[in-house]
Amino acid sequence: MTDLDPIQPAEAVKMYHEAMQDEHAKSTRRSEKHRLRAFLEFCEEEEIENLNDLTGRDLYKYRTWRREGQGDDREPIKLVTLKSQLASLRRFLRFAANIDAVEPEFHEQLSLPTMKNGEDVSDSTLEPERAIEILDYLEHAQPGSRDHIIVLLLWRTGARTGAIRGLDLTDIDLDGTHPRVNGPAIHFVHRPETGTPLKNQESGTRWNRISGQTARFLQDYIDYHRDDVEDEHGREPLITTQYGRPASNTVRKTLYRVTRPCWRDETCPHDRDVERCDAAHLDHASKCPSARSPHDLRSGRVTYLRREDVPRRVVKDELNASEDILDRHYDRRSDREQAEQRSDFIPDI
Repeated sequence: MTDLDPIQPAEAVKMYHEAMQDEHAKSTRRSEKHRLRAFLEFCEEEEIENLNDLTGRDLYKYRTWRREGQGDDREPIKLVTLKSQLASLRRFLRFAANIDAVEPEFHEQLSLPTMKNGEDVSDSTLEPERAIEILDYLEHAQPGSRDHIIVLLLWRTGARTGAIRGLDLTDIDLDGTHPRVNGPAIHFVHRPETGTPLKNQESGTRWNRISGQTARFLQDYIDYHRDDVEDEHGREPLITTQYGRPASNTVRKTLYRVTRPCWRDETCPHDRDVERCDAAHLDHASKCPSARSPHDLRSGRVTYLRREDVPRRVVKDELNASEDILDRHYDRRSDREQAEQRSDFIPDI
């Protein structure tokens, strides 16, 4: 038995978050913090005031408690959500063992649910046709606006939210003068020391080509709509608010807002009274069943490129993701679609 040092669960979780600052991006730390919030609620309900007292039976009770929707929204959660939250708790318990709060092998008593094929993959996406319609609308109704540029860059580059918000004015070559890139392009750069890391760190640094039309819209945004501000590190962000570089949530909220059908004055497909619908208000746009996230747009982009027979390796490099991740999490082509596309390259013998 290890000599354990008494510590409150909340204090141990706080130490865990502080330790993560050395190796993990802010978005990862935020997700981990959110997932452990329910565990702290459970400890409070069960009156577990010392992490040393946590038992394997408590872990089993927590798994059942969380599966039934206790904590957070108090509604049953999906199996994939339960698995991710339990995985976060296991990582925390491994850390807790390092600070003598639990036994070294204690985390092994928390088993993770086994996922059936495809259960750990979201099927939500933004259909390419709809993404193109939204872009077309923005191009004519709000050309060069911040909303237009955010959606345009997410779609044209397939980049993640963090990569888009991390762009500086110096990262774009609208004239196509860079010797290593033939034409207008954008440079995604890993800058963790000033608050804009890339998910895949240095390996995520890359140039992405953009069309001449996209370059012209970017120039219009810079000339007429961009706030002339710096961020807290003295850098000049490409995408701005009046206060500086936007938060990741600002980009996410943009997608939620513009993907609602009522935003384009379309008839609500959910038979809701727009005047009374909570999702019609900007702060609650994510509540619309038709609203889509940046991740959904990214999967729509992959689906579009693969339908156009763009080679998988090219899509992989463009989006900075492995082929396995592309196939598993982003490519939304049906099995029938994929079979028909393969038939175009296979001789009928």
